[in-house]
Amino acid sequence: MEAAAEPAPLAPRARLLPSLAAVYRAQLSRARVARIPLLFVATFQSVGIMVLMRGVVDGGAEARAVVAGSSVLVVAFVALNLLAQYFGQLRGSGGLDHYATLPVPPAAVVLGAAGAYASFTVPGTVVTAVTGSLLFGLPMTHLWVLVAVVPLCGAALSGLGAALGLLAPRPEIATLLGQLGMSAALLLGVLPPGRLPEPIAYIRDLMPSTYGVEALAHTFDAGPDWVTVALHLGVCALVGVLSLTVATWAYRRAAVR
Repeated sequence: MEAAAEPAPLAPRARLLPSLAAVYRAQLSRARVARIPLLFVATFQSVGIMVLMRGVVDGGAEARAVVAGSSVLVVAFVALNLLAQYFGQLRGSGGLDHYATLPVPPAAVVLGAAGAYASFTVPGTVVTAVTGSLLFGLPMTHLWVLVAVVPLCGAALSGLGAALGLLAPRPEIATLLGQLGMSAALLLGVLPPGRLPEPIAYIRDLMPSTYGVEALAHTFDAGPDWVTVALHLGVCALVGVLSLTVATWAYRRAAVR
């Protein structure tokens, strides 16, 4: 009697980086059709806010805060608001079951989607920052710092948006939470901090986007304090790691239900 055949060994699990690249390309391709309207809405909203604020803010620290906050708001609109809606709809429609069957790490799914959505914000953020600098007469010498501000804010806000969408019990709640998060980024980021009531100023420190706003605002100074800029970017990076970790845990939790 022949011995029973041994089961074939399973294929090795996909590695994180190749899986991340594959998910990123797939998400980028899926959202490519909506890219132009998405960029237009996010950018038009931020530029419109700066035009309105131009009537009450002349220059100085307040102008720097308005331009920096409006630029980061483009990131919040896409990375926080739209990503919360996307994951909320994905969970509500059962779309997470598709990702759960793929041999990819959960972190690759979250990071790939977050990276794709955050990538859409780059042109709009640059256009908003340049337009705001011209509108308020701010120097554009150090706008290269957007190379650090956009990905770090994108990571922090994408993680928060993904976590909100995955933890919300219904897609409608995810949409509501995403809208509230973007509204908080608007009010607490665009309005000059000196004009906020003291209790609201403390709440402002809890927003991940605040540190990106502060880092960008400091670069508009004649002699930027690069240590302060680096500290703000460091906090933003730390919050990004924490929020993406929470989003990955939320994905695992939602995928097994």
